Formats: sequence, structure tokens, C-alpha cells
Amino acid sequence: MRHVTGTLISYYFYCKRRMWLHANDIRFEDTSDDVAMGRLIEDSTYLQRDSNYEQVELDGIKIDFYDHKNRVIHETKKSPKFEQTHIWQLKYYMYVLLKNGMEGVTGILEYPTERKTHKIELSSDDVVEIDRMVSEIKRIIQSEDCPSLIKSVRCKNCSYYEFCYITEEDEI
Repeated sequence: MRHVTGTLISYYFYCKRRMWLHANDIRFEDTSDDVAMGRLIEDSTYLQRDSNYEQVELDGIKIDFYDHKNRVIHETKKSPKFEQTHIWQLKYYMYVLLKNGMEGVTGILEYPTERKTHKIELSSDDVVEIDRMVSEIKRIIQSEDCPSLIKSVRCKNCSYYEFCYITEEDEI
């Protein structure tokens, strides 16, 4: 069984179909303008970060900026449009570190284009909720059936848009 990743946590909130497709190696993010813009913002901001910040890969997650001295995860996002999703993704990173014995980790959610930051903490209620989400994600992605198309306004900006709407009548 693969690990649940930060991407799967995000897709859990966006679209269960997108999550299932991604988990089952059907991927279109490389051709997405939104993904490219997010990478550009991440790569071109906070260039002054020094050796206090390191990249951490653990149990399927990849944290780009971790301040080991202060135990703070810095997560950079392009816009606060999906802020609740960003918060849960950051909490998931803290959860994974906690499960691996790293207590007292907090997070800072950064929106450089808006010049906004938010401090994020993980509560015991959050841990219970994440346990539930992880179980549901595993159940969905292990299913042989792809979740149904949701037909939302936000679908038009999704990297899977053409795939989903072309295959809408077909079984995946």
C-alpha cells in the first residue's frame, strides 16, 4: 500500500475523482498552467532562505521548507482561493511528522503574491479527523471504480478536465 501524500490530501478536498486518477497513475499535472504557475511562485519566492531550512521527505510527503531549529514547516501557495485545503495539507504534514516522533511542529502557510501568512497548529481533534480522512482516501483509491464526475464550475480549471469530460460516458 502506498503512502497517502500531500497531493492526495489536497485532491480529497478538490475532487475524489481527481484523487483516484492521480493515485492510480493517470496524471495530467505536467501540462497544467496552474501547476506551472504554482511551481514558478514557489521557486522564485523566499530565495533568501538559508541552511536553516531543509527539504524533508518522509512517508510519502515532501516538505520543501522545514526549519528544524524552530520545528516549523513553511508551505507556499499561489493564492488563498482554496485556503481550507491548504490548511489541511499543512496539518497533514505536521501529522506525519508527529507520527514519526517529531512533537511540537507548527506550520506557516504563505501566500507571497498576497503578502499574507497564517500560523497553523495541529490539535488532537485534527489528528482524529486526519485519521478518518486517511482511511477514506485509502478506501477510495484502492477501489476498482473511479468516482463519478462531479460537474463543478471549478472543473474547467482542472488539469483533468478534458480527460474527464471526454471519458464521461466511458468506464475507467
